[in-house]
Amino acid sequence: MAQSNNIALNGQLLKNGEMTVIGAIVVVLIMFIVPLPPWMLDFLILINICVAFAILLLTMYVRRSLEFSAFPSLLLITTLYRLGLNVSSTRSILLHAQAGSVIDAFGNVVAGSNYIVGFVMFVIFTIIQFMVITKGSERVAEVAARFTLDAMPGKQMSIDADLNAGLINETEARARRREIEREADFYGAMDGASKFVKGDAIAGIMITVVNLVGGIAIGALQKNIGLLEALQTFALLTIGDGLVTQVPALLISTATGILVTRSASEDNLGSDLTQQLLAYPKIFMIVAGVFALLAIIPGMPTIPFFILAAIIGFFGYTLKQMAEAQSRAAAEEKSVAQEEVKKPENVAALLQVEAMELEIGYRLIPLVDPAQGGDLFDRVSMIRRQTALELGMILPPIRIRDNMQLEPTHYVIKIKGIEVAKGEIIPNYYLAMDPGIVSQKIDGIPTTEPAFGLPALWITDTQRETAELAGYTVVDPPSILATHLTEVIKSRAYELLGRQEVQALIDNIKEEYNVVVSELIPNLMTIGEIQKVLVNLLKEGIPIRNLVTILETLADYAPMTKDIDMLTEFVRQSLARQITKMVQSDDGVVRVITIDPRLEQMIMKAQEDAKVAPGYSIDPNLIQSIYKQLGNLIQQVTASGYQPVILCSPAIRLTFRRIVERLSTKLMVLSYNELVAEAEVQAIGVVDGVQ
Repeated sequence: MAQSNNIALNGQLLKNGEMTVIGAIVVVLIMFIVPLPPWMLDFLILINICVAFAILLLTMYVRRSLEFSAFPSLLLITTLYRLGLNVSSTRSILLHAQAGSVIDAFGNVVAGSNYIVGFVMFVIFTIIQFMVITKGSERVAEVAARFTLDAMPGKQMSIDADLNAGLINETEARARRREIEREADFYGAMDGASKFVKGDAIAGIMITVVNLVGGIAIGALQKNIGLLEALQTFALLTIGDGLVTQVPALLISTATGILVTRSASEDNLGSDLTQQLLAYPKIFMIVAGVFALLAIIPGMPTIPFFILAAIIGFFGYTLKQMAEAQSRAAAEEKSVAQEEVKKPENVAALLQVEAMELEIGYRLIPLVDPAQGGDLFDRVSMIRRQTALELGMILPPIRIRDNMQLEPTHYVIKIKGIEVAKGEIIPNYYLAMDPGIVSQKIDGIPTTEPAFGLPALWITDTQRETAELAGYTVVDPPSILATHLTEVIKSRAYELLGRQEVQALIDNIKEEYNVVVSELIPNLMTIGEIQKVLVNLLKEGIPIRNLVTILETLADYAPMTKDIDMLTEFVRQSLARQITKMVQSDDGVVRVITIDPRLEQMIMKAQEDAKVAPGYSIDPNLIQSIYKQLGNLIQQVTASGYQPVILCSPAIRLTFRRIVERLSTKLMVLSYNELVAEAEVQAIGVVDGVQ
């Protein structure tokens, strides 16, 4: 209810604000045309002063110029408003020799009832506004607009780089681009709007001269009063009119200067000045000493100098004491920290093992160091995002560190402290691989591509273009390392999925699918049992992103069996559409290697007779024959450009998978129930186990 009231209030204020602006424009037009009574003129003049003062205060509180992006338009409106006041007050002065109590007060109080003093005051005000503040603001706005426009391409490229590196998403990129456009539009508008301030100052001078000459002429020629009396009357009113409009104009000119000079600030003006001016207490002590010396010079006003020197000196001494107290507190904190270091080392932290580590030799440090152009940290962030999208799991942070014990160009990938992969990268070289379409061989340092074990060459930067024209696939060092890291994560993701990670995944969907989670956990299955099912899926390359379907399937079958392998098979069948999409070729056909029915019968019989885990009771000679036939078929399928997939009955799928996983861990073994009925299946080979 409170939120609804706030929304309604904001909407009402917004509507009232629109009507207020429209009303102000209408009032300005009326002032140009219709004579106003003195009391209304007084009221409108006070509004002018109040608005100008409010604008000045607002520019002091904003942190960034774009927070007051409506200022150029507001500057035009206030300038037009002041000119309308000038027209109305001029009409009243020349017609009735009066213009309200406010103008009269400025003419008599500010000018001291002396038109010569008043004229001097008006000239001083005009010089300050026109020659100092207005001219300076105009120059700053012009330079800021030019530099902002010149910097736009670089800022756009920076946004594109962050977007490509995965540091920001598309929504954030659009918001930043819009911010740059608004900034350019604002400073361009300020460059033009500052001309209104300059024109307003010139108009004020001209209007005052016209009023003075016209008033004297009307008084002497039409009202038949003496020249000196006319000069005294109309000069004071004219000077009062000029001052009453120049004071708000001076405030808004100052606000313009403050706003266009706020580009390098990170806080409001008051905080910036306080922090920066009071940062060096010695300056106040030196100023106090200089004033004390001036006080003892003969002819100088001793008492004022001594009083001011004492005040400034006391202020500087107080600041110095505060700075020393802060320094002592910082030293005490540092001492406490050092004492903590000297205490017996807490070795418990050393017992923790990182989930995943990347250790590099010292020559590979530039690949990681942003100061040297390295972007590996950004690439790792992208890998973690890619893993979440493709596999559906949250990858733990990857610790990157240098290891002086490694060869300078070598790197090692570890999972839970154990080395699982390694490779070598030669800095400033590129890796060239032959995809089978190379038209011309090139010279290079023979090597092996670390991620897939393909033969490759290290080539120099000068050979890169030649190699690409010859048909080689050329990869830079950061991409080599990122690709290897990605492949290791994909193949060993199941080792990185622990109970804590599973709990995080479940918590992520619990709010929207609370019924599924509460039905399954903890009544039917524990987190550990669910983790084992998910590990089984990842081990065979099945993403777990569709976690809701997985949990619903487990909730359906967990009351019937507690066997993790059987539950995994049920889950795989429920993910049939996802698995079918994974193994389909570009033409939508699933090309498979089938199992001879006689071989399936032999495996099923071995399963029934086995007293140990599946796979151990099968004749070793039969297994060797299966390996040989599968090896030949896999080579043929791979050469044809298709993914090798084995299709068998659900009864032996798990057993056959355990038989062939020693041949290849990446080999997909599917059952008939794991392919959707409408999928087109084409057999391209049969395994019968016959030697």
